[in-house]
Amino acid sequence: MQTTTSKNAGTSSGGAIASFFRATEIDTRLLGMVGALLIIWIGFEILTGGLFLTPRNLWNLSVQTSSVAVMATGMVLVIVTRNIDLSVGSILGFTGMIMGVLQAKLLPGILGFDHPATWILALTGGIVVGALIGMFHGAIIAFLNVPSFIVTLGGLLVWRGATWFVTSGQTVAPMDANFRLMGGGTDGSIGWTASWIVGVIACIGIVAGIIHSRRQRKRFGFPQRPLWAEYFLSALGCFIVLGSVQVANSYYWPTNIARRYADANGIAWPDGGLLISHGIAIPVLIALGVGLVMTFVATRLRFGRYVFAIGGNPEAAELAGIKTRWVTVRIFAIMGILCAIAAAISTARLNAATNAQGELDELYTIAAAVIGGTSLAGGTGTVAGAILGALVMQSLQSGMVLLGIDTPFQRIVVGVVLVVAVWLDTVYRARAK
Repeated sequence: MQTTTSKNAGTSSGGAIASFFRATEIDTRLLGMVGALLIIWIGFEILTGGLFLTPRNLWNLSVQTSSVAVMATGMVLVIVTRNIDLSVGSILGFTGMIMGVLQAKLLPGILGFDHPATWILALTGGIVVGALIGMFHGAIIAFLNVPSFIVTLGGLLVWRGATWFVTSGQTVAPMDANFRLMGGGTDGSIGWTASWIVGVIACIGIVAGIIHSRRQRKRFGFPQRPLWAEYFLSALGCFIVLGSVQVANSYYWPTNIARRYADANGIAWPDGGLLISHGIAIPVLIALGVGLVMTFVATRLRFGRYVFAIGGNPEAAELAGIKTRWVTVRIFAIMGILCAIAAAISTARLNAATNAQGELDELYTIAAAVIGGTSLAGGTGTVAGAILGALVMQSLQSGMVLLGIDTPFQRIVVGVVLVVAVWLDTVYRARAK
């Protein structure tokens, strides 16, 4: 009798959990990644003696994740169409060097140093070059029928070599003062007040999005989530956003920088020191903005539907009238643009353009997309999952650095995690069938 009761209780519990996920429509794969991320964070927090989950480390972690997260959003579209791009790290290095040369050598001779337009022209130049490189790769893949693996492997070698030839191997520095803001740091953050404003706007956006979705479902006669599920998702989204803002605002300027700021502005130095919040870093805002745009492109535009249709069945997509070749060219052009944006973040953060910039970033970008649930078989993937995957990858690397683990072993761990992620994807797809 006790056994029967126990079984019924277990079945009831399992049914309640299943009902909860059906009602809220939470992606269980995404939830699994969140769980894995929490395990990683808690594990490193214990192993590092409380150093990992400090506001300082979490703030730095968000900045370090930004450039790979930007590229991972584009890699989702590439992999969804059953392609791959091994050249993203080299494109990042090449476009970063182009932007560095523009603002450190060419534009100052024309506009003068620290001209307000310098960073805009440098960034535009890098984005144009990245788009052209991506279009070039896409055209070879689409119209010459050369496998993307070979084209982008060649691109990895060609653009890495081209980076060296731009300056004959010399490092280019320093960057324009306005350009450096895209790299984060004390000046490259928006501060306490602006961070809370961004957080409140994000919460309003979350609630408005859920209300709009409910109205659209009602309009077209689709099943609606229960009201309690809508309230829960709104509260959960706002809690995550406001909690993240609180963490960013809890990381204060270093004492020496705060003292220089106080002296420069005639502020009396208090006994307890001057606490000035960094707030959200600009590269994090850039990464989140890119994520929102790419999510809109993938889920709301006809182009996004074409991408997933090609990934699901390329032959059927072509028979349906989709110009698959031009879609492929556009995907790789977008990837090139995102590499240039990531290069701007990386170059601004380093305050220099170097020949080694972006090395192995192709590994981290592909790993982030795959860990985030993008299937190498094509047709499946989410931008949010890729950004979360980038955070998982960077969390592993950051934790190992805090523990003093050597770089070769860090690479071993990343390689193992990538293989395990692909294996889990294979298992998931097999069960889905």
